[in-house]
Amino acid sequence: MNTRSALLLVLKIIVLTILLFACWSAAALVVGLADSSQPASQAGVMTAMLSMCALHAVVISYPIVRSRWSGWQLVLTILVVYYGVVTFLSQIETVVFLNYLVDIVPAEMVPKFFVHGLVTAAVFAPLAVLVHGRIRGTAETRESNPRLVMPWTQWLWKVLVVAVVYVVIYFAFGSLVFIPLAGEAFEEYYAGLQLPPWMLPFQVLRGMLWIAVALPVIRMMKGAWWEAGLAVALLFSVLMSSALLIPNEYMPAEIRRAHFVEVLTSNFLFGWIVVLAFHRRHGLRRESSQAQEAVSDQRSAISRPLSSTAKTPRTPRN
Repeated sequence: MNTRSALLLVLKIIVLTILLFACWSAAALVVGLADSSQPASQAGVMTAMLSMCALHAVVISYPIVRSRWSGWQLVLTILVVYYGVVTFLSQIETVVFLNYLVDIVPAEMVPKFFVHGLVTAAVFAPLAVLVHGRIRGTAETRESNPRLVMPWTQWLWKVLVVAVVYVVIYFAFGSLVFIPLAGEAFEEYYAGLQLPPWMLPFQVLRGMLWIAVALPVIRMMKGAWWEAGLAVALLFSVLMSSALLIPNEYMPAEIRRAHFVEVLTSNFLFGWIVVLAFHRRHGLRRESSQAQEAVSDQRSAISRPLSSTAKTPRTPRN
């Protein structure tokens, strides 16, 4: 990338930051989430929102620029990924814990969170693709793309194993990262919290939803597998955690900071794990090497009689 291209990319990210800030703010007004009760802190909130929008613009730009796809196929993918990570996968936990957080988060606010995220994603996704000049073009390049091509048996065990790994990461980072960082604020904020008996299967299902969000990104990315890994890891971690930078009336600063570190690190790790598991058909190299060995054995078998025939001395004629 030359200097001109780099400067153009920076300019596009700045434009996307402003557009996302406008989309986020307008959607808040539309659904009734705008809060003007704390004017003294509005400067800090605005700064945090701009920081979040800038991070989102950077992270969402990478898969758009490096995508095999374009047009409305790319728009739909960005919409699903952005809404899924920023809103859906985070707010379904709010629904789960609503019985314990009812004194903190009013029940009538939860549907507004979902609608706000959907409106923002629906407007921002086509704008992001348009700004990067990918709104027109063929749906996918004709070059071979073996990603996600694998037998159903591999799909089955990979989805189950990776979903279970997500549950392990979820509880491990919650216990080893979040709780120590939150300190006494954890006991105050989550006083009396008891996990429901169906929490484990719920998190397994949530892990499967994370996988579903990652699959189109894995499929559409150009370049080596690690580019898809980096894209998914950044999307998972930055898109979800950066909203915790914004001060809000529902969560104390200590809890927000602890959750920010927990979500950023755990989702970054899980994003890499998902791509490592799904970017190719495992066992293909071994099958290929076995096929090559079989072909080599066949060639050896054919060449042996020819060699022995060539080496047999001829009987002299009288």
